[in-house]
Amino acid sequence: QVQLVESGGGLVQAGGSLRLSCADSGRTSVIYAMGWFRQTPGKEREFVAAITWNGDATYYADSVKGRFTISRDNAKNTVNLLMNSLKPEDTAVYYCTAGEPMPYLRNGMGDYWGQGTQVTVSS
Repeated sequence: QVQLVESGGGLVQAGGSLRLSCADSGRTSVIYAMGWFRQTPGKEREFVAAITWNGDATYYADSVKGRFTISRDNAKNTVNLLMNSLKPEDTAVYYCTAGEPMPYLRNGMGDYWGQGTQVTVSS
């Protein structure tokens, strides 16, 4: 059973960096694609980034391309999101997700979701 727990959120000034982590305590996510979504009040959850089960391909939303980097460590059952050059519009609750196939996950239909971690970027 996949059990996802996010960490690393917080408050940062514009231009700063944060590193989010998602740990799978069930230790079975190695067979799934994994990704990050974010959501702000009154808006739908939006795709941020995703990575294949073996890390050979990554995908990013246009709004974060060149600033965010997704990576995974299957030995540690974790997926990370390094966020650089943060902007106030990056403020959101960030959710980790796991599932297959990749197109379903990128469209928000992941099988498993964490509870989210708040990221706030001040101007």
